[in-house]
Amino acid sequence: MRKNKTFKTMIYHGGILILGLLMIYPILWTIASSLKPENEIFRNAASLIPSEWKWENYVKGWEGFGNLSFSTFFLNSTFVTTMVVIGTLLSSTLVAFGFARLKFRFRTPLFVSMIVTLMLPQQVTLIPQYVLFHNLGWVNTYLPLIVPAFIGGTPFFIFLLIQFIRGIPRELDEAAYMDGASTFGIFWRVVLPLTLPALATVAIFSFYWTWDDFMTPLVYLNDTKLYTIALGLQLFSDPSSVSAWGPMFAMSVASIVPQLLVFLFFQKYLVEGIAAGGVKG
Repeated sequence: MRKNKTFKTMIYHGGILILGLLMIYPILWTIASSLKPENEIFRNAASLIPSEWKWENYVKGWEGFGNLSFSTFFLNSTFVTTMVVIGTLLSSTLVAFGFARLKFRFRTPLFVSMIVTLMLPQQVTLIPQYVLFHNLGWVNTYLPLIVPAFIGGTPFFIFLLIQFIRGIPRELDEAAYMDGASTFGIFWRVVLPLTLPALATVAIFSFYWTWDDFMTPLVYLNDTKLYTIALGLQLFSDPSSVSAWGPMFAMSVASIVPQLLVFLFFQKYLVEGIAAGGVKG
């Protein structure tokens, strides 16, 4: 029995190790390609060990194009992502509290409409949104990227917070009301502090999705000075001419670093938020 259990354990951990290597291989390949000479990246693609270590790929990539260094794209992405995360937290918590705790007219139709929007692909609303923002004169600014987060949030995050808030005992609200707290006071002093694990999950996912977003900046941003990292990386690729693959992979690795740091430092809160939301929901 002991030998059989040991054999199953070895098979289990061996399978997990193989799956883990398969998942991490693209990242390792990108890192290796960022240190290879240009003519070796695709000629010897299977190898993860460069024949010559080209650290200057990172220097060339960071220098950017013309008068724009890649630090400009980093700063742009940092600004947009920070504002979107702040806007998402503010709007999502307020909307979720309203659906979870307040009773008002058309509450059910509005909630159903919000759930339906979860099923709509982004491409369906892309053209109507572009027409709206164009009429407002917001094209080629950061407003189309930031403002929606402040005035509506994201339906997925709102739904997540609704489920979390519904798990908070209403007796706490009633006790605060008896002590003279207003509706906003109940939200600010009772509900909001208890939703911190869920808010951490919302903030992390919002950061990831905004940092990686390519389609929205591509549609609304025309000025190179406003480009985010996703758009800055595409500048290294020129199908009609020569693509700078080495610097592009180098800056791809650099763009992953903030996401990796966020995951390493905040994975505890991510797991706690998801687990708490699942239990309370």
